[in-house]
Parts: sequence; C-alpha cells; structure tokens
Amino acid sequence: MSTPLLSSWIFWALLSAVFAAMTAIFGKIGITGINSDFATLLRTVVVLVSLALILYATRQYQSLSSISARSYLFLVLSGLATGA
Repeated sequence: MSTPLLSSWIFWALLSAVFAAMTAIFGKIGITGINSDFATLLRTVVVLVSLALILYATRQYQSLSSISARSYLFLVLSGLATGA
C-alpha cells in the first residue's frame, strides 16, 4: 500500500531542504550592499506579514488575552534567544 505524496514525511523533508537552500541563496544575493542586521530586519518583517496572512486565512489566530503569562514569558525568552 503506497502513501499519498502529501502525507509522506520524505516529501515534506525534501521540500524543507529545498526551501532552506533557497533561503540561503536568496539571502546571500539580497544582502549585497546592505547592512546584515538591516537585511535581517527586512526578512523578519516579510516572515511576520506572511505568517499573519496564513493565520488569518486559516482562522488559527486567537485573542492575545487568551495566552497565559507563563506562555508569554517563555515565548519572549525564546524570541530573545533567537535574536541573540
């Protein structure tokens, strides 16, 4: 019995690898002549807008008041660790 393509972990792993490679290639090309920190800011804004659109389209957003203080704390710490 064969597994449908979209539910195959191999398909998603390969797709992830392709996008990771594209990220590195496009990033190297795009950073030419720009401060690297500013380029990171621009890329992050694009990711934020893209994610906001995905959440809106799939109706997965939730009220900020529904998030616990503990969750906020660890999400902020995670963001700071990512930035560092």
